[in-house]
Amino acid sequence: MKTRAFFLSVFSLLLLLAAAPAGAADKCIECHTTVSPGQVQDWQASMHADNDVTCSICHGTKHTTAEDYRKAELPSERVCASCHEEQFNSFQKGKHNFGWTSLNAIPATHMAPDELIEGGRGCGGCHNMGIKTEQQKTAQREKGYRYQTNSCDECHTRHTFSKKEASNPRACQQCHMGYDHPQWEMWSSSKHGERYFAKLAGDLPKDAVAPTCQTCHLPDGTHENSTAWGFLGVRLPLPADKQQAADRVTILKALGVLDPETGKPTAILDAVKAVKMAKLDQASWQKERDKMLKTCTQCHAEDYARKQLEMGDAILAKADRLMAEAIETVAALYKDGIIRKPAGYPHNYPFLLTFMHTNGAAWDQDLDKLSYIDQLLVQMYMKHRMRAYQAFFHVNPDYAYWYGWNMMTEDLGEIKALAKTMRAEQKK
Repeated sequence: MKTRAFFLSVFSLLLLLAAAPAGAADKCIECHTTVSPGQVQDWQASMHADNDVTCSICHGTKHTTAEDYRKAELPSERVCASCHEEQFNSFQKGKHNFGWTSLNAIPATHMAPDELIEGGRGCGGCHNMGIKTEQQKTAQREKGYRYQTNSCDECHTRHTFSKKEASNPRACQQCHMGYDHPQWEMWSSSKHGERYFAKLAGDLPKDAVAPTCQTCHLPDGTHENSTAWGFLGVRLPLPADKQQAADRVTILKALGVLDPETGKPTAILDAVKAVKMAKLDQASWQKERDKMLKTCTQCHAEDYARKQLEMGDAILAKADRLMAEAIETVAALYKDGIIRKPAGYPHNYPFLLTFMHTNGAAWDQDLDKLSYIDQLLVQMYMKHRMRAYQAFFHVNPDYAYWYGWNMMTEDLGEIKALAKTMRAEQKK
């Protein structure tokens, strides 16, 4: 089947090449050597150039002058798929494909400056990952953000589209770093990362083991990346331990997935399902855990690897105990009318998916600013809880304790002290 698919791809490419006007590529290069020389230089260094994949294959033939540059087609992932079908099919199944959809499903997204979202200089710069509908692409073009159309160039940047670049852990650093997902910082300062950089500097033998992001999350060139716990660090079914189950239910309520009053699923659960943001059954979670265990045992004994992963599960449960206590403290302020329900909140209850909000003007149009205690709660979840459990799985002691667990305990203490003060002021 793979041989047949390869010949079909080559045949399709030859048809496209035959349709391109003679000398078109030379004309493009002649002009763009002056207009955008870096793009020409990158293309000339690429395998596309070596294999006569010229400008018109990806950009069409309608753009011929400086004035009609908007006629140049900007290729989507499906154009890449005409030659790279296996990689495209793999990408469709992975979590990267849901980046754009999940971003737009979060209520807070639409209150952030558009330049940061559609313009790609904030959340949209990374969450552009994901195959868009034609309607979404048209809307972007109408706003002038016509270059945010492809996912492949997030890792294989234009116009070199290098496989080696995408296999370098620094390709992951662009997105997987910072406030709520500092995986780069965790990995690069872990023993795994230290060995990678030591090997790069020639301080380890060339055959020494040095795991990268791709070793664990995109092995053997697959584009179908996924993790057991997922970004939000919640899953179903609920654990057998009653306290752990109750804590997870509290977090699910604060995520808006469960109705705080009835405990029943809400429409947000449908959005979570659509983008595979959480594992909703034991089998799907176990599948990813087994895959990671297999990866770990390429270097470690299975018993050791299994124990380390189980300890990660345990620290997440303990972090959830702190988190649930903080949520319940703030929820009581909502119930007693000490905090007003912000417009746009699904329930009269803390809502953790407002993590983009601070004191922005978008809030001032409708209601009081988001309370400081709410902001602390979101920080505890999105920043410090993320560090506590993600750093454990990335084998980084400093992030797991000082930047994660320790900061969660500080957050909880401050939230409790603030709640006490707010109640005292309410009685005056």
